[in-house]
Amino acid sequence: MALAAGPPRTGYFAPMTTILYGIPNCDTVKKARDWLQTKGVAYKFHDYKKAGIDEAHLRAWSQTFGWDKVLNRAGTTFKALPAEHKADLGEDNAIALMLAQPSMIKRPILEHPGGQLIGFKAPEWDAALG
Repeated sequence: MALAAGPPRTGYFAPMTTILYGIPNCDTVKKARDWLQTKGVAYKFHDYKKAGIDEAHLRAWSQTFGWDKVLNRAGTTFKALPAEHKADLGEDNAIALMLAQPSMIKRPILEHPGGQLIGFKAPEWDAALG
């Protein structure tokens, strides 16, 4: 998991509320939601599958974390892609894949007033939000 540190990226506006992006049936997202509830952190949940995601978010996250961290290569959706879609993968191709198949976005991504987190590891979330 990565914690976005330093000055905000260009075009990024820290949210007034905490927003958790993910898919509700993902085990890691469930752990993150349980952690937020246990810590009493109020948040909004953005379901990629129901609400989708826009290119601006994907580009901003790619700038913050790197497109290779935002793209979930470990999931079955990415693994099922034809080889030609995986070959010569770059930021633009990765973003196009994630727009078409939101299941290919790393989960969860958390935007909070103090920054952003990708993936879930309790000690890192404790440090950022605890």
